[in-house]
Amino acid sequence: MTTEGHIEALARRHREIDRKIESELTHPSHDDLYIAALKRKKLEIKDELKKLQTADA
Repeated sequence: MTTEGHIEALARRHREIDRKIESELTHPSHDDLYIAALKRKKLEIKDELKKLQTADA
């Protein structure tokens, strides 16, 4: 996979996790631990995106 393809896949995954977080927060009995795990994963992806974009520039 090219760097650009990898960046696109990560960006897509980041958006998907963001949607999952938003969806989970709409439920009255949302799972705080699940949301925290999603947010950690989202942050990991964001950090990896930054590294790839900086290295690609």
